[in-house]
Amino acid sequence: MSSQTALNLVIGVAVLALLISRQLRARPVRGNQRLVLVLVVIGLIEAVQYLQKLHSVSVAIAALAGSLVLAAVFGAARAATVRVWMQDGQPWAQGSLVTAALWVLALAAHLGYDYLVGQHKDIGSIGTATLVLYLAVSLGVQRLMVAFRAQRLVGQIQPAEIGDDAI
Repeated sequence: MSSQTALNLVIGVAVLALLISRQLRARPVRGNQRLVLVLVVIGLIEAVQYLQKLHSVSVAIAALAGSLVLAAVFGAARAATVRVWMQDGQPWAQGSLVTAALWVLALAAHLGYDYLVGQHKDIGSIGTATLVLYLAVSLGVQRLMVAFRAQRLVGQIQPAEIGDDAI
């Protein structure tokens, strides 16, 4: 394993630990996607640096596209495990141990996918080079789906249900 591959893996695992710890805490649902955008930028930088060293860029891009589809599927699956509720007139969300387990499973699936496509001589270790981008896409899909659920929940509350004493 090269030092760059090891560094990418360490960064990816650190990001994963951050994501899991944040999702196990109850937090208000906001439309803020700053973290996703930061991860996308870092992930794109890592991916571009990796792709610049390849001869078979089209094969690598196809492999990356498959990986990002996998990321979206895991994001959607995790979104279903997040509890969403109303508190003080605002939607809140909190992941569960199943959410955390799906994060770990998503990482394992990504690295397993990397192993399978890495058999092609030109794109070995594409998974570690694109790990942060994979996590960003997965988180982005999850957040969008949780935000959609929260918005539907907010829409179900009618002003008459809130009562005059809440004003």
